[in-house]
Amino acid sequence: MNEEKQQTVLIAGGTGLLGRHLSEMLKDEGFRVIHLSRHQNLQARFPAYRWDLDAGHIDEEALEQADHIINLAGAGVADKRWTPARKRLIIDSRIESTRLLKRYIEKHGPGKFKSFTAASAIGFYGNRGEELLTEESAPGMGFLPEVCTAWESASGEIEKLGLRTSIVRIGIVLSMKGGALPQMLMPFRFLVGTWFGSGRQWYSWIHIDDISRIFCEAIKNEKLSGIYNGVAPHPVRNRDFVATIRRALERPALLLPVPAWLLRLALGEMADAVLDSTRVSAEKLTKSGFEFEHPLLLPALQDLWTRRV
Repeated sequence: MNEEKQQTVLIAGGTGLLGRHLSEMLKDEGFRVIHLSRHQNLQARFPAYRWDLDAGHIDEEALEQADHIINLAGAGVADKRWTPARKRLIIDSRIESTRLLKRYIEKHGPGKFKSFTAASAIGFYGNRGEELLTEESAPGMGFLPEVCTAWESASGEIEKLGLRTSIVRIGIVLSMKGGALPQMLMPFRFLVGTWFGSGRQWYSWIHIDDISRIFCEAIKNEKLSGIYNGVAPHPVRNRDFVATIRRALERPALLLPVPAWLLRLALGEMADAVLDSTRVSAEKLTKSGFEFEHPLLLPALQDLWTRRV
């Protein structure tokens, strides 16, 4: 990309696990990347412009520079127990951030921007057992589907402005630097691996490189719009996932279950995040021409160990 043609990507939620990795990838591909943050820091590696959801404010300069907007903002789903107040924050942080971006996109004119890409999650589908889930599948029941349905509805309001909009339902992102994988690895330090409940629930996972590449593709490919499942093409059952970790680590470990009742006791309703079975299809994405670099779990884990990403 020539310097005079360099495009700027504005990321809300750019300091999270995916946001950091995606920012580096976009930079490597020739884009200029800026962030929205509660605290301004224009000297950061990715200059951070201030936004304030409570005050309904975004630094105008950030929007003036942006060619593309990515919204990854939202309170962490698995960070704290789901009290009524926490559940309200999880929903509101996603909806209000999107509505605020919509107001500023309208103010600057949607024609100024080339694309809007929004995060959602495969929690949209809820606990669906053996069902193979596509982007056309109905939402499930429970708190996570409620969150994702409201989140996507808010993003859909931006699409109605006429701005090319993509929504990515993100699966279990695998990285050594955060998210679910380091938590799953902890018992292996004591030569034990644990699966949850029956262990037969489907886990739809994705390497952090591939989910970042999907967001890059949503920016670069003008034919992409609508909803896409951001998952690898080969989901695995929870028990097989843990067994594959043991293979990737190449060390002995006793594999043991953590009973569902114990998880419910410890985590309350948040246990849904690890007990739900969500078998998600990546076919729509592959048919669009996207090629996964890490379609299979074992080599994906081996790559993560080797590169420490």
